[in-house]
Amino acid sequence: MIERGVARATPAVRSRRPGYLDLFERGELAERGRAFERMLSCCQLCPRCCGVDRSRGELGFCRTGVGLKLAAVSIHPWEEPPIAGSGGSGTVFFSGCTLHCVFCQNYPISQKGIGREVTPAELAVKMLRLQADGAHNLNLVTATHQLPAFFHALLAAVPLGFRLPIVYNSSGYERVEVLRLLEGVVDIYLPDLKYADEGAARFCSGVSDYVAVNRAALKEMWRQVGPLMLDEAGLAVRGLLVRHLVLPGGLAGSREGLEFLAREFGPEVWISLMHQYFPAHQAFTRPPLDRKVNPEEYQQALEALFELGLNNGFVQEDCAESFA
Repeated sequence: MIERGVARATPAVRSRRPGYLDLFERGELAERGRAFERMLSCCQLCPRCCGVDRSRGELGFCRTGVGLKLAAVSIHPWEEPPIAGSGGSGTVFFSGCTLHCVFCQNYPISQKGIGREVTPAELAVKMLRLQADGAHNLNLVTATHQLPAFFHALLAAVPLGFRLPIVYNSSGYERVEVLRLLEGVVDIYLPDLKYADEGAARFCSGVSDYVAVNRAALKEMWRQVGPLMLDEAGLAVRGLLVRHLVLPGGLAGSREGLEFLAREFGPEVWISLMHQYFPAHQAFTRPPLDRKVNPEEYQQALEALFELGLNNGFVQEDCAESFA
């Protein structure tokens, strides 16, 4: 991996107090939680807006009910350097997903529902344990469909001393209305920009509006937190870091996606350009997803990155080296 953007888009800042603490003290964090809870009765948490009554146990596209279902909670050292730092990122992997990517490398978690049901109080204890073990942040991996229950856990953890900044690690398929409820709660947004073409999104992830939804979501995230800000130790304290996974056969539309980022956010935006695709799940029956990205395909994405002046972020030299 090569770190680019040594001349940072923003100067180093002191560690900042997570915004959710102020919201908690004003009672607004609890109100946000109640707003998410109300969404469950006619579920509108993700852009699919299934409309099922999850409060009564009905299951929508995500196949998740009213409670918490987690696949893993652990300290993860392999995120991008400003997220992982020296102590690792405290990751919470939520079961289920709002997309069904045919190449998903975590499909047992995202699509087969592997995981264990826990109570919000149990998650609060796990969050405090991650903090005690030295995690730099709380990294919520694919949390959108379980946000109501997560808010219960956060409300339980704060009075017990929880203080970690929150990373929202997402597919980028998010409703702007939901993101607005996360304003001041999420410190660092870590979304994907998966595709630049709706046909590719439909072929790869079974959704016909990914590009439009994703671009609106990225703009909202940027409005809330702006470019990535690092503290004196090089750790992210606030901001947006966009991930883009190069896919075989140009399916990700890398140049078009990067052009969108350059046009909307300028050279201050931070990007993680990933070269770690390998066939998984159903990809073996979906050419060209049945093969790895070749060096020429990744080089083309790199050249687009350089030509557009997007110098803040990370690229990968070796496709065997991976992030989350």
